[in-house]
Amino acid sequence: MLHFPSAYHRRLTWTYFGLFVAIGMTGGLLGPALPHLAQASGSSMSQIAILFTARAVGNMSGAFVTGLLMDRFNGHYVLIGMGILAALGLAIAPLSPLLLLLIGVFMLLGFAEVSLNAGGNTLLLWLHRDAAGPNVSALHFCFSLGNMLTPLLLVAVLSLTGQFHWTFWLVGLAVVSMLWPLSRFSSPTEPTATTNTDQQQNQKYQDPLLLGLFMLLFSLYVGIEITFAGWVAAYGVLTGIPLSQAALLVTLFWLALSAGRLLAIPLLRRYTPWHILCSCLSVGLITATGLSFSWLPLSLGALLFGLAASAIFPTLYALGNQTMRMRGRTTGAIFIAAGSGALIVPSLTGLLLDAFGEQAFPLLLVSLWLLIGTGLALLALRLRRLSATVTA
Repeated sequence: MLHFPSAYHRRLTWTYFGLFVAIGMTGGLLGPALPHLAQASGSSMSQIAILFTARAVGNMSGAFVTGLLMDRFNGHYVLIGMGILAALGLAIAPLSPLLLLLIGVFMLLGFAEVSLNAGGNTLLLWLHRDAAGPNVSALHFCFSLGNMLTPLLLVAVLSLTGQFHWTFWLVGLAVVSMLWPLSRFSSPTEPTATTNTDQQQNQKYQDPLLLGLFMLLFSLYVGIEITFAGWVAAYGVLTGIPLSQAALLVTLFWLALSAGRLLAIPLLRRYTPWHILCSCLSVGLITATGLSFSWLPLSLGALLFGLAASAIFPTLYALGNQTMRMRGRTTGAIFIAAGSGALIVPSLTGLLLDAFGEQAFPLLLVSLWLLIGTGLALLALRLRRLSATVTA
Protein backbone atom coordinates (compact mmCIF):
# COMPACT_ATOMS: atom_id res chain seq x y z
CA MET A 1 0.00 0.00 0.00
CA LEU A 2 2.93 2.35 0.65
CA HIS A 3 5.54 3.23 -1.96
CA PHE A 4 9.14 3.96 -0.98
CA PRO A 5 11.58 5.33 -3.59
CA SER A 6 14.63 3.99 -1.74
CA ALA A 7 15.74 1.78 1.15
CA TYR A 8 16.52 4.94 3.13
CA HIS A 9 12.94 6.16 2.73
CA ARG A 10 11.55 2.77 3.75
CA ARG A 11 13.70 2.27 6.85
CA LEU A 12 13.33 5.84 8.10
CA THR A 13 9.57 5.86 7.51
CA TRP A 14 9.15 2.67 9.53
CA THR A 15 11.28 4.20 12.28
CA TYR A 16 8.87 7.14 12.39
CA PHE A 17 5.96 4.68 12.53
CA GLY A 18 7.48 2.93 15.55
CA LEU A 19 8.14 6.27 17.24
CA PHE A 20 4.53 7.32 16.72
CA VAL A 21 3.22 4.16 18.36
CA ALA A 22 5.27 5.18 21.41
CA ILE A 23 4.02 8.79 21.19
CA GLY A 24 0.43 7.53 20.99
CA MET A 25 0.99 5.41 24.08
CA THR A 26 2.28 8.50 25.89
CA GLY A 27 -0.75 10.53 24.87
CA GLY A 28 -3.13 7.73 25.86
CA LEU A 29 -1.81 7.39 29.41
CA LEU A 30 -3.56 10.21 31.23
CA GLY A 31 -7.17 9.04 30.90
CA PRO A 32 -6.74 5.42 32.10
CA ALA A 33 -4.20 6.38 34.79
CA LEU A 34 -6.20 9.33 36.16
CA PRO A 35 -7.79 7.49 39.14
CA HIS A 36 -4.41 6.01 40.12
CA LEU A 37 -2.70 9.40 39.91
CA ALA A 38 -5.48 10.91 42.04
CA GLN A 39 -5.02 8.25 44.70
CA ALA A 40 -1.22 8.56 44.67
CA SER A 41 -1.35 12.35 45.07
CA GLY A 42 -4.28 12.43 47.51
CA SER A 43 -6.41 14.43 45.07
CA SER A 44 -10.10 14.33 44.28
CA MET A 45 -11.26 13.60 40.75
CA SER A 46 -12.29 17.22 40.27
CA GLN A 47 -8.83 18.35 41.37
CA ILE A 48 -6.90 15.81 39.28
CA ALA A 49 -8.81 16.88 36.15
CA ILE A 50 -6.55 19.94 35.99
CA LEU A 51 -3.90 17.63 34.51
CA PHE A 52 -5.80 17.77 31.20
CA THR A 53 -5.43 21.55 31.19
CA ALA A 54 -1.76 21.28 32.18
CA ARG A 55 -1.07 18.90 29.30
CA ALA A 56 -2.96 21.13 26.84
CA VAL A 57 -0.90 24.16 27.89
CA GLY A 58 2.25 22.08 27.46
CA ASN A 59 1.01 20.98 24.02
CA MET A 60 0.54 24.54 22.81
CA SER A 61 3.89 25.80 24.10
CA GLY A 62 5.65 22.71 22.72
CA ALA A 63 4.16 23.24 19.26
CA PHE A 64 5.40 26.83 19.21
CA VAL A 65 8.94 26.02 20.36
CA THR A 66 9.33 22.97 18.13
CA GLY A 67 8.25 24.90 15.05
CA LEU A 68 11.17 27.27 15.59
CA LEU A 69 13.65 24.50 16.41
CA MET A 70 12.82 22.41 13.33
CA ASP A 71 13.66 25.31 11.02
CA ARG A 72 17.05 25.94 12.66
CA PHE A 73 18.48 22.62 13.82
CA ASN A 74 18.85 18.99 12.75
CA GLY A 75 15.34 17.53 12.97
CA HIS A 76 16.41 14.20 14.42
CA TYR A 77 18.40 15.92 17.17
CA VAL A 78 15.27 17.86 18.10
CA LEU A 79 13.21 14.64 18.25
CA ILE A 80 15.86 12.86 20.34
CA GLY A 81 15.99 15.75 22.80
CA MET A 82 12.21 15.79 23.14
CA GLY A 83 12.15 11.99 23.49
CA ILE A 84 14.56 12.24 26.43
CA LEU A 85 12.31 14.89 28.04
CA ALA A 86 9.28 12.62 27.56
CA ALA A 87 11.10 9.65 29.11
CA LEU A 88 12.11 11.76 32.14
CA GLY A 89 8.52 12.92 32.60
CA LEU A 90 7.20 9.36 32.35
CA ALA A 91 9.75 8.20 34.92
CA ILE A 92 8.81 10.90 37.43
CA ALA A 93 5.02 11.09 36.98
CA PRO A 94 3.93 7.96 38.94
CA LEU A 95 6.24 8.87 41.83
CA SER A 96 4.88 12.40 42.27
CA PRO A 97 3.21 12.67 45.71
CA LEU A 98 1.82 16.19 45.21
CA LEU A 99 -0.75 17.50 42.73
CA LEU A 100 1.34 20.62 42.10
CA LEU A 101 4.30 18.46 41.08
CA LEU A 102 2.06 16.37 38.82
CA ILE A 103 0.83 19.53 37.10
CA GLY A 104 4.41 20.49 36.27
CA VAL A 105 5.26 16.97 35.08
CA PHE A 106 2.24 16.79 32.76
CA MET A 107 3.02 20.20 31.34
CA LEU A 108 6.45 18.77 30.53
CA LEU A 109 4.90 15.61 29.07
CA GLY A 110 2.48 17.67 26.96
CA PHE A 111 5.37 19.81 25.75
CA ALA A 112 7.49 16.79 24.76
CA GLU A 113 4.60 14.76 23.32
CA VAL A 114 3.39 17.43 20.91
CA SER A 115 6.99 18.32 20.02
CA LEU A 116 7.57 14.72 18.93
CA ASN A 117 4.23 14.72 17.12
CA ALA A 118 4.70 18.01 15.26
CA GLY A 119 8.37 17.31 14.53
CA GLY A 120 7.69 13.80 13.24
CA ASN A 121 4.88 15.02 10.98
CA THR A 122 7.11 17.75 9.57
CA LEU A 123 10.00 15.39 8.86
CA LEU A 124 7.72 12.85 7.18
CA LEU A 125 6.45 15.58 4.85
CA TRP A 126 10.00 16.66 4.08
CA LEU A 127 11.00 13.04 3.45
CA HIS A 128 8.15 12.13 1.06
CA ARG A 129 7.23 15.62 -0.20
CA ASP A 130 4.16 15.60 -2.46
CA ALA A 131 3.77 11.80 -2.14
CA ALA A 132 3.38 12.08 1.64
CA GLY A 133 -0.42 11.65 1.84
CA PRO A 134 -0.68 7.85 2.38
CA ASN A 135 2.38 7.87 4.65
CA VAL A 136 0.87 10.62 6.82
CA SER A 137 -2.31 8.57 7.18
CA ALA A 138 -0.24 5.51 8.17
CA LEU A 139 1.68 7.65 10.67
CA HIS A 140 -1.55 8.75 12.34
CA PHE A 141 -2.80 5.17 12.35
CA CYS A 142 0.31 4.28 14.37
CA PHE A 143 -0.49 7.11 16.79
CA SER A 144 -4.06 5.79 17.21
CA LEU A 145 -2.70 2.27 17.70
CA GLY A 146 -0.53 3.54 20.54
CA ASN A 147 -3.59 5.19 22.12
CA MET A 148 -5.44 1.87 22.03
CA LEU A 149 -2.52 -0.14 23.43
CA THR A 150 -2.10 1.95 26.59
CA PRO A 151 -5.29 0.85 28.42
CA LEU A 152 -4.47 -2.78 27.60
CA LEU A 153 -0.94 -2.32 28.93
CA LEU A 154 -2.29 -0.77 32.14
CA VAL A 155 -4.65 -3.71 32.70
CA ALA A 156 -1.83 -6.20 32.11
CA VAL A 157 0.55 -4.34 34.44
CA LEU A 158 -2.03 -4.12 37.22
CA SER A 159 -2.84 -7.81 36.94
CA LEU A 160 0.85 -8.79 37.10
CA THR A 161 2.26 -6.28 39.61
CA GLY A 162 -0.68 -4.50 41.22
CA GLN A 163 1.14 -1.19 40.64
CA PHE A 164 0.32 1.29 37.90
CA HIS A 165 3.83 2.80 37.98
CA TRP A 166 5.22 0.21 35.58
CA THR A 167 2.85 1.36 32.85
CA PHE A 168 4.53 4.77 32.77
CA TRP A 169 7.99 3.23 32.87
CA LEU A 170 7.28 0.75 30.09
CA VAL A 171 5.89 3.50 27.88
CA GLY A 172 9.01 5.56 28.66
CA LEU A 173 11.12 2.57 27.65
CA ALA A 174 9.18 2.34 24.37
CA VAL A 175 9.98 6.00 23.63
CA VAL A 176 13.68 5.57 24.48
CA SER A 177 13.93 2.41 22.38
CA MET A 178 13.10 4.42 19.23
CA LEU A 179 15.71 7.13 19.80
CA TRP A 180 18.75 5.00 18.92
CA PRO A 181 17.37 3.84 15.53
CA LEU A 182 16.42 7.45 14.82
CA SER A 183 19.95 8.67 15.51
CA ARG A 184 21.36 6.35 12.81
CA PHE A 185 19.62 8.21 9.95
CA SER A 186 20.39 11.59 8.47
CA SER A 187 17.49 13.95 9.02
CA PRO A 188 15.30 15.05 6.10
CA THR A 189 15.52 18.75 5.27
CA GLU A 190 12.94 21.19 3.97
CA PRO A 191 12.52 20.71 0.20
CA THR A 192 13.12 23.67 -2.08
CA ALA A 193 12.06 24.13 -5.69
CA THR A 194 15.14 23.82 -7.89
CA THR A 195 13.74 25.27 -11.09
CA ASN A 196 11.04 27.66 -12.22
CA THR A 197 9.28 24.72 -13.89
CA ASP A 198 9.07 22.91 -10.55
CA GLN A 199 7.54 26.01 -8.98
CA GLN A 200 4.93 26.28 -11.69
CA GLN A 201 3.97 22.62 -11.52
CA ASN A 202 3.78 22.53 -7.74
CA GLN A 203 2.79 25.99 -6.52
CA LYS A 204 3.30 26.53 -2.81
CA TYR A 205 1.35 29.50 -1.52
CA GLN A 206 2.60 31.68 1.32
CA ASP A 207 -0.69 33.28 2.27
CA PRO A 208 -1.60 34.20 5.88
CA LEU A 209 -5.33 33.81 5.25
CA LEU A 210 -4.80 30.33 3.82
CA LEU A 211 -2.79 29.31 6.87
CA GLY A 212 -5.46 30.82 9.10
CA LEU A 213 -8.16 28.70 7.43
CA PHE A 214 -6.09 25.55 7.90
CA MET A 215 -5.54 26.46 11.56
CA LEU A 216 -9.29 26.99 12.05
CA LEU A 217 -10.08 23.60 10.52
CA PHE A 218 -7.48 21.79 12.63
CA SER A 219 -8.81 23.48 15.76
CA LEU A 220 -12.41 22.49 14.97
CA TYR A 221 -11.44 18.93 14.04
CA VAL A 222 -9.36 18.24 17.16
CA GLY A 223 -12.08 19.88 19.25
CA ILE A 224 -14.77 17.55 17.89
CA GLU A 225 -12.54 14.46 18.18
CA ILE A 226 -11.53 15.11 21.79
CA THR A 227 -15.06 16.17 22.72
CA PHE A 228 -16.63 12.97 21.39
CA ALA A 229 -13.98 10.70 22.91
CA GLY A 230 -14.08 12.52 26.23
CA TRP A 231 -17.83 12.98 26.65
CA VAL A 232 -19.59 10.15 24.79
CA ALA A 233 -19.48 7.83 27.82
CA ALA A 234 -20.98 10.53 30.07
CA TYR A 235 -23.60 11.25 27.40
CA GLY A 236 -24.44 7.55 27.26
CA VAL A 237 -24.98 7.44 31.03
CA LEU A 238 -27.20 10.54 30.85
CA THR A 239 -29.35 8.82 28.21
CA GLY A 240 -29.80 5.76 30.42
CA ILE A 241 -27.08 3.38 29.23
CA PRO A 242 -25.39 1.38 32.05
CA LEU A 243 -21.96 2.67 33.02
CA SER A 244 -20.16 -0.54 31.93
CA GLN A 245 -21.70 -0.33 28.45
CA ALA A 246 -21.14 3.41 28.16
CA ALA A 247 -17.41 2.94 28.73
CA LEU A 248 -17.26 0.69 25.66
CA LEU A 249 -18.44 3.55 23.45
CA VAL A 250 -15.00 5.16 23.68
CA THR A 251 -13.35 1.90 22.64
CA LEU A 252 -15.70 1.60 19.64
CA PHE A 253 -14.87 5.17 18.63
CA TRP A 254 -11.08 4.63 18.75
CA LEU A 255 -11.34 1.28 16.96
CA ALA A 256 -13.30 2.82 14.10
CA LEU A 257 -10.97 5.83 13.98
CA SER A 258 -7.90 3.58 13.70
CA ALA A 259 -9.55 1.38 11.07
CA GLY A 260 -10.54 4.45 9.08
CA ARG A 261 -6.98 5.77 9.06
CA LEU A 262 -5.76 2.41 7.84
CA LEU A 263 -8.40 2.44 5.11
CA ALA A 264 -7.37 5.97 4.10
CA ILE A 265 -3.87 4.80 3.09
CA PRO A 266 -4.94 3.20 -0.22
CA LEU A 267 -7.79 5.68 -0.72
CA LEU A 268 -5.40 8.64 -0.70
CA ARG A 269 -3.51 7.02 -3.58
CA ARG A 270 -6.69 6.80 -5.67
CA TYR A 271 -8.71 9.88 -4.70
CA THR A 272 -7.97 13.53 -4.05
CA PRO A 273 -7.88 14.93 -0.49
CA TRP A 274 -11.10 16.81 -1.27
CA HIS A 275 -12.96 13.55 -1.99
CA ILE A 276 -11.83 12.10 1.35
CA LEU A 277 -12.63 15.26 3.33
CA CYS A 278 -16.11 15.65 1.83
CA SER A 279 -16.89 11.96 2.45
CA CYS A 280 -15.81 12.23 6.10
CA LEU A 281 -17.84 15.42 6.53
CA SER A 282 -20.96 13.77 5.08
CA VAL A 283 -20.70 10.70 7.33
CA GLY A 284 -20.02 12.85 10.39
CA LEU A 285 -22.94 15.20 9.77
CA ILE A 286 -25.37 12.34 9.06
CA THR A 287 -24.23 10.53 12.22
CA ALA A 288 -24.54 13.60 14.46
CA THR A 289 -27.99 14.35 13.01
CA GLY A 290 -29.04 10.73 13.56
CA LEU A 291 -27.97 10.95 17.21
CA SER A 292 -29.85 14.24 17.65
CA PHE A 293 -33.13 12.65 16.52
CA SER A 294 -32.38 9.23 18.11
CA TRP A 295 -32.36 7.56 14.70
CA LEU A 296 -29.15 5.67 15.51
CA PRO A 297 -28.22 3.50 18.49
CA LEU A 298 -25.32 5.12 20.32
CA SER A 299 -22.98 2.16 19.75
CA LEU A 300 -23.44 2.42 15.97
CA GLY A 301 -23.11 6.18 16.25
CA ALA A 302 -19.74 5.80 18.01
CA LEU A 303 -18.47 3.55 15.22
CA LEU A 304 -19.67 5.84 12.44
CA PHE A 305 -18.36 8.92 14.23
CA GLY A 306 -14.92 7.33 14.56
CA LEU A 307 -14.96 6.45 10.87
CA ALA A 308 -15.98 10.00 9.96
CA ALA A 309 -13.25 11.55 12.10
CA SER A 310 -10.52 9.11 11.12
CA ALA A 311 -9.04 10.57 7.95
CA ILE A 312 -9.62 14.28 8.43
CA PHE A 313 -6.42 15.23 10.27
CA PRO A 314 -3.94 13.33 8.04
CA THR A 315 -5.82 14.27 4.85
CA LEU A 316 -6.03 17.94 5.80
CA TYR A 317 -2.35 17.84 6.69
CA ALA A 318 -1.49 16.29 3.32
CA LEU A 319 -3.59 18.97 1.57
CA GLY A 320 -1.67 21.64 3.45
CA ASN A 321 1.57 20.08 2.23
CA GLN A 322 0.32 20.28 -1.37
CA THR A 323 -0.67 23.93 -1.14
CA MET A 324 1.64 25.59 1.42
CA ARG A 325 5.33 25.66 2.23
CA MET A 326 5.32 23.40 5.29
CA ARG A 327 8.15 24.78 7.37
CA GLY A 328 8.63 23.83 11.00
CA ARG A 329 6.91 26.99 12.18
CA THR A 330 3.95 26.25 9.88
CA THR A 331 3.48 22.85 11.50
CA GLY A 332 3.95 24.49 14.89
CA ALA A 333 1.13 26.95 14.16
CA ILE A 334 -1.13 24.07 13.09
CA PHE A 335 -0.48 22.14 16.29
CA ILE A 336 -1.03 25.26 18.40
CA ALA A 337 -4.43 25.60 16.74
CA ALA A 338 -5.12 21.90 17.37
CA GLY A 339 -4.20 22.37 21.03
CA SER A 340 -6.59 25.30 21.36
CA GLY A 341 -9.42 23.15 20.01
CA ALA A 342 -8.59 20.40 22.50
CA LEU A 343 -8.61 22.95 25.31
CA ILE A 344 -11.72 25.00 24.50
CA VAL A 345 -14.36 22.72 22.93
CA PRO A 346 -14.41 19.91 25.56
CA SER A 347 -14.66 22.54 28.32
CA LEU A 348 -17.59 24.16 26.51
CA THR A 349 -19.30 20.77 26.31
CA GLY A 350 -19.49 20.42 30.09
CA LEU A 351 -21.09 23.85 30.44
CA LEU A 352 -23.68 23.06 27.75
CA LEU A 353 -24.59 19.73 29.34
CA ASP A 354 -25.09 21.41 32.71
CA ALA A 355 -27.22 24.16 31.18
CA PHE A 356 -29.33 22.27 28.63
CA GLY A 357 -29.07 18.56 29.47
CA GLU A 358 -27.93 15.61 27.39
CA GLN A 359 -29.56 16.80 24.15
CA ALA A 360 -26.96 19.56 23.94
CA PHE A 361 -24.25 17.01 23.12
CA PRO A 362 -25.44 15.82 19.67
CA LEU A 363 -26.55 19.36 18.79
CA LEU A 364 -23.04 20.60 19.56
CA LEU A 365 -21.62 17.86 17.30
CA VAL A 366 -23.93 18.91 14.45
CA SER A 367 -22.85 22.54 14.90
CA LEU A 368 -19.17 21.60 14.84
CA TRP A 369 -19.55 19.54 11.66
CA LEU A 370 -21.38 22.46 10.02
CA LEU A 371 -18.53 24.77 11.02
CA ILE A 372 -16.01 22.30 9.55
CA GLY A 373 -18.04 22.19 6.33
CA THR A 374 -18.08 26.00 6.21
CA GLY A 375 -14.32 26.07 6.81
CA LEU A 376 -13.72 23.60 3.97
CA ALA A 377 -15.86 25.70 1.62
CA LEU A 378 -13.90 28.84 2.53
CA LEU A 379 -10.64 26.94 2.07
CA ALA A 380 -11.66 25.75 -1.42
CA LEU A 381 -12.68 29.29 -2.34
CA ARG A 382 -9.38 30.74 -1.13
CA LEU A 383 -7.34 28.17 -3.04
CA ARG A 384 -9.35 28.90 -6.19
CA ARG A 385 -8.68 32.61 -5.88
CA LEU A 386 -4.97 32.08 -5.23
CA SER A 387 -4.74 29.78 -8.24
CA ALA A 388 -6.53 32.33 -10.43
CA THR A 389 -4.14 35.06 -9.24
CA VAL A 390 -1.09 32.95 -10.13
CA THR A 391 -2.34 31.98 -13.59
CA ALA A 392 -3.62 35.47 -14.47
